[in-house]
This record gives sequence, C-alpha cells and structure tokens, in this order.
Amino acid sequence: MPTVTYPLVLAIALAMIAPARADPPDSGDIAVAIQRDGEAIEVDVDMVVQATPQEAWNVLTDYDHMGEFVTNVAKSRIIHRGDDKIEVAQTSRLAFGPFELTFDNVREIEFVPLLEIRSKLVRGDMKASAFTTRLAAEGNTTRITNHGRFIAGHWIPPLIGTAVLEAQTRKQFAEFRAEILRRKDPGEQSGP
Repeated sequence: MPTVTYPLVLAIALAMIAPARADPPDSGDIAVAIQRDGEAIEVDVDMVVQATPQEAWNVLTDYDHMGEFVTNVAKSRIIHRGDDKIEVAQTSRLAFGPFELTFDNVREIEFVPLLEIRSKLVRGDMKASAFTTRLAAEGNTTRITNHGRFIAGHWIPPLIGTAVLEAQTRKQFAEFRAEILRRKDPGEQSGP
C-alpha cells in the first residue's frame, strides 16, 4: 500500500475547490481525456491553433524557455544535444493553495521535424513516462494532438486526481497555444 502524506491528501482535496482548478480562458475547445489503467495513467489531448506547424513547433520545442510561459514548469533546460535527440531536465510543480508538489525528471526527446515530438523518461520522480505530440496542418490552422502514458512516483487518488490532472493538462495546453499566438504578433520577439 503506498504511503500517503497528509499534505498530499489535503493538497488534492483543496484542488477540487481551489480556483486554480478552473479552466483558463479560451481553453474550452481543448479536448483532454485522462484514463486510468491500473497504476498507469493515459493522457490524450486534441487542440487547434491559428498558426502554421512551424510556429507551433517553435513553441513546443522551446525547452530552454518553457518555464517562462508554462506555469507548472519551474525549470527547464536542455542538458544534452544529439543529431535528432536531446535530453531535457525539467522541474514541474503542482500548486494547490498553500501546498506545492514538485517533480524532477530528465526526458529524452526525439524529433520528426514539424510532424512529431517523442518524449520518454530517462530518470526522475516518475516510474515511467512516454508521450508523443503530433502536428498536422489543417488549412490556416495546426492541429496538435498529444498521447501519452505515465506511472507516477506518488499515489494519485482515482477520482480527484484524475480531475486535477485533466484541468492542469488543459491549462498547460492553453498556455502553449497562448504563447504560439503571442509569438505570431509582429511586435513580439519570434522566439529562439
């Protein structure tokens, strides 16, 4: 039986009533599905952004600056570069009122330029994690889909935890979309 600490249970309970759980503006059209399969949690996301695949790609792969525009990423930096792969160290956080949980992970990222980003856990606080993000041009927009499966290193309660993960995932993708659109503005810096 996993050890459950009082702050973790309280933090998750607060998440159910905290305003931070509310969907961010302009995120109602971002489809998020969270499914549990034993210990594993599967995540599926589908959203459209008024941008080219290149504009979306520039933001989704901006690992060195991700902490500046995704609120649950405290730190993010590329620690190794290869020909078609990189390794990224990230510290993510989940805040519920006065409580905060942090997760440190190193991920290997493999690229199929402008089409697919594959990410898998190398080491860190999770037991396992693998995600694939796909980009597809649709007229003047880009559809971004994300599918992944992870096994957390901490116990996540079935109903409350799933609702919190869904809200946080929707918020994260809304922040990605907001940054993609912000960088499209000619008055803004176009990013690295």
